[in-house]
Amino acid sequence: MNVVQMSDKISAHPASNIVNLMKDFTVETTPASAAKMDDFRQVLRPGTVVYITFLPGSDYKDTIATAKRLREEGFIPAPHFAARSIESADQFNDYLDRAVSEAGVDHVLTIAGALKSPLGPYSDSMQLLETGFFDKYGIRQIGVAGHPEGSPDMSDEAIAEAIAWKNGFAERTDADVHILTQFCFEAQPIIDWDRMLNAQGNTLPIKIGAPGIAKISTLLNYAMACGIGNSMQFIKKQARNVTKLMKVQAPDALIADLADYMANDPDCGITGIHMYPLGGLRKTAAWSYAVADGHLSAQKNGFKVTADLG
Repeated sequence: MNVVQMSDKISAHPASNIVNLMKDFTVETTPASAAKMDDFRQVLRPGTVVYITFLPGSDYKDTIATAKRLREEGFIPAPHFAARSIESADQFNDYLDRAVSEAGVDHVLTIAGALKSPLGPYSDSMQLLETGFFDKYGIRQIGVAGHPEGSPDMSDEAIAEAIAWKNGFAERTDADVHILTQFCFEAQPIIDWDRMLNAQGNTLPIKIGAPGIAKISTLLNYAMACGIGNSMQFIKKQARNVTKLMKVQAPDALIADLADYMANDPDCGITGIHMYPLGGLRKTAAWSYAVADGHLSAQKNGFKVTADLG
């Protein structure tokens, strides 16, 4: 068990709030990135939930192999099921069957996927959920996508309808359903979105996506590729200074503000953080564990990690 070492206060942010938000953070990898990793145990602690991203053109058999490896090394694999990349109901069934039987998968994330046109009968995650396959195979945790700053592929009205549908689905399924969001750079758009969802009746717990430790230039490239919304201006302002493009950025201000919100608003739906390792899993994991362990010191905005990250 890790011993939390922290001061009672981090500037205006109680350190206990930050630790509570980060204590069960999740991460992700791709089969290609996993192939470059000798042993995930060198980077992650046993029991960490590791999502396995499914990119367009991927082979689900590679996802299964990665999930099996993660399970054997002591982690909880959570493969993505990208609706538009699934070619048939038989393929979906095979993917899920093998993920469960070969890798012990009981956590998944359902998404529409980045393809513009579906390869088979499924165009969105709701159609995957409606098949009943996840209950059939005993999946215990189902993640669904959240978009605090909107999506280039869906209108705000369509997103709201989808969240309402998924709340209804959560009442019908045997699994626990949660929302996992795209990454954002600023807390206020997330807080506004969470309050809006709460007013609309959302009861699904929310894990917020945070960008991992990366150069500002890297963060900007990912933000532009993913089409995230208002908080991208935060990173664009920093990128205007060419001398800062190679500066390494940490999401400490984002984490601190969300931690305070979670601690002080009884209606807050946010329950945890998902770290996108945009600058590499090793650096992001080391930083995240240091925060979860409470190795923090005060900064004007946010906090600074005091542990040696190697």
